Amino acid sequence: MMTLGFTYDLRDDYLAQGFSAEDAAEFDSQETIDAIEFALQQYGFNVAKIGNIKALAEALVAGKSWNIVFNICEGVKGIGREAQVPALLEAYGIPYVFSNSDVMVLTMNKALAKVIVQNRGIPTASFVVIETAADVATVDLPFPVFAKPLAEGTGKGISSKSIVYDKTSLERICTEITKKFHQPTLVETYLPGRDLTVGIVGSADQARTIAVMETFYQAGAEPGSQSLYNKENWKKVLSYAVVEDETAKAAADIALRSWRALGCLDGGRVDLRCDEQGIPNFLEVNAIAGLRPYHSDLPMLCRMVGIEHAELIHLIMDSALHRYGLTIKNKIKQATSVR
Repeated sequence: MMTLGFTYDLRDDYLAQGFSAEDAAEFDSQETIDAIEFALQQYGFNVAKIGNIKALAEALVAGKSWNIVFNICEGVKGIGREAQVPALLEAYGIPYVFSNSDVMVLTMNKALAKVIVQNRGIPTASFVVIETAADVATVDLPFPVFAKPLAEGTGKGISSKSIVYDKTSLERICTEITKKFHQPTLVETYLPGRDLTVGIVGSADQARTIAVMETFYQAGAEPGSQSLYNKENWKKVLSYAVVEDETAKAAADIALRSWRALGCLDGGRVDLRCDEQGIPNFLEVNAIAGLRPYHSDLPMLCRMVGIEHAELIHLIMDSALHRYGLTIKNKIKQATSVR
């Protein structure tokens, strides 16, 4: 039986170390780890649970290896934190699931990702990167603008204050972001339109969209943003629906072009928002999308079109095994096809 290593950051471990709930927001729950492990076993793997990057490093030094690694480690520090496990596995020549280390750095740095897609003719809001408060004086984007950390996920650093209407307020929020997250601020022209996310599985010309999901803001939601508050309290303040109109079709096309332009692999999510003309604009790509079965966007949109959590994991594994030319003889369940 083929052995698969499983690397992850368990949220409870970090909370026990004194991390705040916000600091640990991107890490995975035991529910997620158990669900992924079940799906991988169902696929036919002997699953070896490794844990975080330190546990991985210890295992590698001890001489352990695996046929392939399913990696969902978010990492703790630095813009390259999602690239740390992939880089380590690359150094040891061990195949792994999801994007390469260089792509992980590129997609974590939202400004660099926007430059790439912009150069491919893909619509994305005009932007600047603010390193220091003094840089605010040079901003010539029309207000309102949207300000968020350059390299965070799960809505961290985003709140109702992120929609900014003047330079005084912009300087204040940029200073707050720098102090709290120790990184620059990405400032973009505010996009007032529909909020869309596109699920994708596969790599390069084999990549395919699963569905387009729209977010609707209910009473009590922080307006106009996928903030940490909104995400953590989505059952109370958000609702979701799969959409298939012309705007959704345009969003799917833009998302797939962005995914391929950035070199993303196996599975993930692309977030978009429409401008004043109703045109979907690229916001960011989630190269390690959340996989919490009943909470994360990708599994939720999959379920809306009849793809259960285990089937999503199987589709991701199909892509990874194909890339490496690997086959699993005792595969138990055939993954559901996608559009």
